[in-house]
Amino acid sequence: MDLVVSLAHQLKDSLRDLAPVVLVMAFFQLVVIRQPLPESLALIDLALGLTFVLVGLTLFIKGLELGLFPLGENLARAFVTKGSITWLLLFAFALGLGSTVAEPALIAIAARAADVVAQGGLIDNSPSAQTSFAFSLRMVVAASVGAAVVIGVIRIFKGWPLHLMIIGGYLLVLLLTLLAPAEMIGIAYDSGGVTTSTITVPLVTALGVGLASSIKGRSPMLDGFGLIALASVMPIIFVLLFGIVGIHLIPGVAP
Repeated sequence: MDLVVSLAHQLKDSLRDLAPVVLVMAFFQLVVIRQPLPESLALIDLALGLTFVLVGLTLFIKGLELGLFPLGENLARAFVTKGSITWLLLFAFALGLGSTVAEPALIAIAARAADVVAQGGLIDNSPSAQTSFAFSLRMVVAASVGAAVVIGVIRIFKGWPLHLMIIGGYLLVLLLTLLAPAEMIGIAYDSGGVTTSTITVPLVTALGVGLASSIKGRSPMLDGFGLIALASVMPIIFVLLFGIVGIHLIPGVAP
């Protein structure tokens, strides 16, 4: 019964959150564009799609609250309790790597980036070359997030100042931007955004908060957050380096 009541409250919250988006789209469709919907988009399909989005968002958020957040925090506390730093760092890297590989946004961006890079002449314009590039880009971004989570975990243990690490990271980004191929710069900057999406953010945040609440002298508020910031800047660095030194090492992509 409690779960049903909780889902009802979450459904109400999801409806409130989606309402501004729906209203904006409706306003521009009805007032500004003043054109009928495309024949391929029937009103029943539109209503059904919005319903799926509403229900899906509700279940997704409730799933995070019930499962992923508690699991991530409990795993972090268990590693700290057992004093297994090596396994904790391996877990942190695997968590960042695995969650990022599964990001739908990254899969879409990598496929589109392969097409654009091929048109720009940076790789061979063939399906095999584009597939290799897209897979390699996903692995580079996923490895960068894994590295970012490891650095973030070490930061929580050591108490390193987050703002200095972020400033240093973006200074390195600016330097690498001057050296990277022009075709890779936009892709690199967008890679930092697509990694902080639906799967990665909840898991990494749960890990950070769980660690900070388990380590004496650390504050979940001050030290538990910040892993996502590192997971945003690190992919930019890795993809820029990939464009500078790594892209031509992929078999079968040379133009």
